[in-house]
Amino acid sequence: MTSTNLPEPSIDGAALLDEVEAFHRRFNVFPREAAYVAVTLWDAHAHLIDAFDGTARLAFLSPEPGSGKSRALEIVETLTPRAATTVNASANALFRLVEADGGTPTLLFDEIDTVFGPKAGGNEEVRGFLNSGYRRGAKSLRCVGDGSNQNTEWFSSFCAVAMAGLGSLPDTILTRSVIIRMRKKAPNEKAEPYRRRVHEKQGHALRDRLSKWADTVKEAVATAWPEMPEGVSDRPADVWEPLLAVADAAGGHWPERARVACLELVRAAGEGNGSSLGIRLLTDLRDRVFCGAERMPTAVILEVLHRIDDAPWTDMDGNGKPLNARTLSKMLGEYVTATNEPIRPRSIRTAQGVPKGYYAEDLADAWLRYCPPPPEKSATSATPATPQVNGGESVAEELPGIRYITPEAATAHRTA
Repeated sequence: MTSTNLPEPSIDGAALLDEVEAFHRRFNVFPREAAYVAVTLWDAHAHLIDAFDGTARLAFLSPEPGSGKSRALEIVETLTPRAATTVNASANALFRLVEADGGTPTLLFDEIDTVFGPKAGGNEEVRGFLNSGYRRGAKSLRCVGDGSNQNTEWFSSFCAVAMAGLGSLPDTILTRSVIIRMRKKAPNEKAEPYRRRVHEKQGHALRDRLSKWADTVKEAVATAWPEMPEGVSDRPADVWEPLLAVADAAGGHWPERARVACLELVRAAGEGNGSSLGIRLLTDLRDRVFCGAERMPTAVILEVLHRIDDAPWTDMDGNGKPLNARTLSKMLGEYVTATNEPIRPRSIRTAQGVPKGYYAEDLADAWLRYCPPPPEKSATSATPATPQVNGGESVAEELPGIRYITPEAATAHRTA
């Protein structure tokens, strides 16, 4: 007689992730292969959220509409547990959603640019919710009650969050995110039309199988410490740890593919808009302004920065306001010298007087800690881009062993 209590066959995690990836490929055209890997792992990690100490945010971003961001979010919605899609929501509503009965939701934020875009007014409370909720145990104190009968309660913000929007996001959110920079489909790139009445059921079938598989690996994942690719540490390692743990649990080719994707997307984030404006300023000062000089008057620094065509320094507010001495001082004052003092302008003795400026020795520690590795030295890399001003006279005195170059040469150096 055959027993009716036979155990269910084990689920092949690698094959299941292959199916999830194939489902995305039917409807989404991602900009690189690494994106399919990352998004598939993110879908699965949402089913294991209770096993992790942290969660990666997923950000589909593009410079123009019609790049497939909302469709990507729509497919994610069919594959993740307790998915809740919103275009706009208050921080209080988000806290209550996370605390609601039924389990941790997967929050999907479409048109996130309406929350953090230039006309959105900051939305600091929503930003705080998203910043804090990537770590388990993050709670915020809120008042609850009617009228004057108010009590305080702690609300959790820990949940998986995927976002889609135009432009970029605040740096504090970008550094907690796997960033997929979407683009319009090329004529030779095709995607199957998505029909919710038909395809949502197919996605939900995969979602339910992911949930069953997650139950079989939850204990192993909760105690896993996945090995990071060389060079991935600090915040990027926090972001990718749950995704790599999922890949290791699935096995097959996923551990290797996951680490290749991790390196590719972490590097892409560093090369893109993931770096803050402050880091861009420090890097431009090192590579395009000082270029080996020991000191530089503020007027010279600003003139050179304003000449960099691909930089934001001539339009700091979107209305054509250039970077000025006060803003430069404020931005650099956020960083410190090697002696742990804020970077401040100091007097520089020149033939024309004693203007305020900055010393390379004050900036050196910030350059070392925050800037990407410098580009390979070129024939002109030993000469700072110091233009001639005031009727042809240099505003900085010539320093021993350091040559200054003309505006024409400086321009040639910057565009080389």
